[in-house]
Amino acid sequence: MDDDKDTNALTPCLFCEMAKGTIRPNVVFENDRLMAFLDIAPIRRGHVQIVPRKHFACFDDLPGDLASEVVALGQKIARAQKRLYGVERVAFLFTGGDVPHADAHVVPMVENTDITSRRYIKEETLTFASLPNPGSEELECVAAELKSAL
Repeated sequence: MDDDKDTNALTPCLFCEMAKGTIRPNVVFENDRLMAFLDIAPIRRGHVQIVPRKHFACFDDLPGDLASEVVALGQKIARAQKRLYGVERVAFLFTGGDVPHADAHVVPMVENTDITSRRYIKEETLTFASLPNPGSEELECVAAELKSAL
């Protein structure tokens, strides 16, 4: 298997397309192994996703050294978010629910409920609103402020 390509040839991987430069997100950091960019439907201002440039479907497929790099970059971004947005806590989580490519989210925590878990929610039926895309001008502004803070 070629790890640089999505395992399903019929469905191109969005994050692989970003890593190749076919799609250009609002990048706040990049090197030869990682790319960090703004989430287009942020939970909070400055919500960043970190993806490896090489394709791994799940976070547990990541080699340990690459996973460590993702965590270290997440810590660096979190410190910048704390300074920029005046938050005391930043959430860091590996996901992969929407795009089958290992990715981590770094989210400034304004409210304790910014990142939730079904385990401690009492209501049986939950509804979720789609988060709005702030628009390219706002995303460019936020990306610039995070880049300069790093």
